[in-house]
Amino acid sequence: MPKNILITGGVGFIGVNAAERFLREGWQVDIFDNFSRRGVELNEQYLQGVTNAKQLTIHRGDVRKDQDLLVKLCKKADVVLHLAAQVAVTTSVSDPRTDFAINALGTFNVLEAVRASGKKPIVIYASTNKVYGSLEHLSVIEEKNRYTFGGGLRAVDESQPLDFHSPYGCSKGAADQYVRDYSRIYGLKTVVFRQSCIYGTRQLGIEDQGWVAWFMIAAMFRRSVTLYGNGKQVRDLLFVDDLIEAYVQAIAHIDKCSGQAYNLGGGSENALSLLEFFAILEKDFGQKLSPAHSPERPGDQPIFIADNGKFAADTGWKAQTPVREGLKKLNDWLQENREMLEKFYGV
Repeated sequence: MPKNILITGGVGFIGVNAAERFLREGWQVDIFDNFSRRGVELNEQYLQGVTNAKQLTIHRGDVRKDQDLLVKLCKKADVVLHLAAQVAVTTSVSDPRTDFAINALGTFNVLEAVRASGKKPIVIYASTNKVYGSLEHLSVIEEKNRYTFGGGLRAVDESQPLDFHSPYGCSKGAADQYVRDYSRIYGLKTVVFRQSCIYGTRQLGIEDQGWVAWFMIAAMFRRSVTLYGNGKQVRDLLFVDDLIEAYVQAIAHIDKCSGQAYNLGGGSENALSLLEFFAILEKDFGQKLSPAHSPERPGDQPIFIADNGKFAADTGWKAQTPVREGLKKLNDWLQENREMLEKFYGV
């Protein structure tokens, strides 16, 4: 089993959870991050205190320009977990050039660094369900509190046509395809995960990204929030620990997974509409939200549920955290870190 991992975007939400898992399992972890997102310094401080923190090295760098450093780190790595990204659809609409530079060009630079390293480490890429666009061709039924798929469809598998929608969808989709093609053309061992809604501890959500944590934090501090659309939009929620386990399983089964793209989410059993999510907040945690209403955002999928069957068949992976259990874990973490959150959100 390889023991040296480079994590781009490693002090972000998913990155810090991944770094902790690999450190605890004895890996040498290199983090490459430009520290542009507010709050990542808190994750950096947290990682300094975890088990085997002496095996952690954090490098400040930018995937858009620091190619020499990327190549140097790739020469050491057995695995590159590429998480560095611009993650908000709204930001991509207002500033598509920066979105493209980070997501498309940045991923290209990572792939070229891997290719130039001569070592050919495994590359795991965090893509998105947004590569499928708004799924307008699928039949959708509007029920009392949620949308459901029509025609007997339960979840979206990898046979759905790609249909990049929004600059974010285009930049992530272009990167998704580059990662796959570098496996075909250059023989790199790459795996693409088209991730659904990821949530969990250490998620400092904001309105544009990380909506599960954002709504829970807003409810906790009685902050005003906006609900875009009617609230019947459905997403499958995958707890971050289960996502990291998927990365681990892809590495362990790389001979089977290399060159593949996988949809990955909580699946139908962990799918909630926003209205259902609000009801859980009130019933389980006594947190009531009274959101303002705005029209739905362009390109928003009324429903997305990932079909995990392909990845499960190749690795045996299965989401282990029921959604209400995962929400309790997140709520417990938020309550335990209330003082830190008050400072962060200016409460």
